Amino acid sequence: MAIKIKQSRTDRIFDAVVLVLMTLLMLVVLYPLIYIVSASVSDPDMVNQGKIWLYPVGFTLEGYYRVFQDAEILLGYRNTIFYTVVGTLLNLALTLTAAFSLSKKDLAGRNVIMFFIAFTMYFSGGMIPSYLLMKNLGLINSWLVLIVSSGISTYNLIISRTFFQNGVPQDIEEAAFIDGCSPVRAFVSIVLPLSKALIGVMALYYGVSHWNSYFSALIYVTDRSKIPLQLVLREILIEQQMKATMMQAGGFVDELLLDAQVRLASLVRFSVIIVSSLPVLIVYPFLQKYFNQGVMIGSIKG
Repeated sequence: MAIKIKQSRTDRIFDAVVLVLMTLLMLVVLYPLIYIVSASVSDPDMVNQGKIWLYPVGFTLEGYYRVFQDAEILLGYRNTIFYTVVGTLLNLALTLTAAFSLSKKDLAGRNVIMFFIAFTMYFSGGMIPSYLLMKNLGLINSWLVLIVSSGISTYNLIISRTFFQNGVPQDIEEAAFIDGCSPVRAFVSIVLPLSKALIGVMALYYGVSHWNSYFSALIYVTDRSKIPLQLVLREILIEQQMKATMMQAGGFVDELLLDAQVRLASLVRFSVIIVSSLPVLIVYPFLQKYFNQGVMIGSIKG
């Protein structure tokens, strides 16, 4: 039978204060998202006049219609899903195996290796050497360039190594070796199942990074069949804004058409944010339980 512990007045006041603060924090985080969703389906005049606070006013799907009217949207979605899935799998394979190896104290020269890896966090070759490297490797305008160029994040590698050092009991691995397990078998069959929180967090970090990436495609890819979604949305947004700017600068006489173009540019701006963010928002709840466990990775030594 469970024993109910009676809370003191001080405890109840503390819980109430925490609840109020967490509620306010939740509203601060959620309100921008709610506002953008409402603004993307509202009359742009109402948005510009500041009459949108929570609910849509003057419901319209014109912004979404213009975004999905572009024939390259589906192509961009296909490419981005491919880059995100394949890229994240490659990131996990490289990061987890490298981190597991570097977490072993008996690895010869591991401190030197970690020094050079950490060095890349502060110093890099720059854009031009990176482009020349990809060109010499024959990766320009290929599917692999957007995957291989971001194979390992140094920050994620350090987090993973810390987790393997402190979060996986060394005794379990030693027992597996005594039973005849090879290092690879022990890593796949024992270490990875114990590292679901780490894998979930790394998958989230790498997946979001791939999904939001557009600058690498802007540099390395000119083939229209290989451009990611973010680049397509960027071009749509710039196109609408440029049309409105050119009409205003050219002294366009048809005020109704000019006003319609300005309104459309405003709608497209909010619609693009939702179109690019919605898949990540859908996937996040499935990884949230691992994220909650993984945010404290390496903070407690076990």
